[in-house]
Amino acid sequence: MFDRDGRLRNPRLVSDPELSPLDLAIAPGGNLVVSSEWPFGSPSATATIREYDSSTGRLVRVLAADPAVKFTRPRGLRFGPGGQLHCVGQDHVVAFDFPTGRFLGVIAELQGLNGQAVLLLK
Repeated sequence: MFDRDGRLRNPRLVSDPELSPLDLAIAPGGNLVVSSEWPFGSPSATATIREYDSSTGRLVRVLAADPAVKFTRPRGLRFGPGGQLHCVGQDHVVAFDFPTGRFLGVIAELQGLNGQAVLLLK
């Protein structure tokens, strides 16, 4: 965390042993939302979206896709209309209802997809 003058205020905002940050977004309420794969690069890694309080670094909650989807390698995060959060990973783009944390399902599927970002068009 940096102050307005660009000086490092807090060298480590988040202390979470299961965090392997791949993308970061700022939630509508100001919290930090991070896509994570833990342990990073492992074939048995767990893909999650982790929300942290932006002032304390405290883990607020963890969002995860239904295990049947086999969502892996989470990268790009984008907030869309209606409070939805989208995350792109290997072979899938998934959506969550961000206010409730509920997994909404797969919104796009393409074998070999492994994008770093997702763009939402109206």
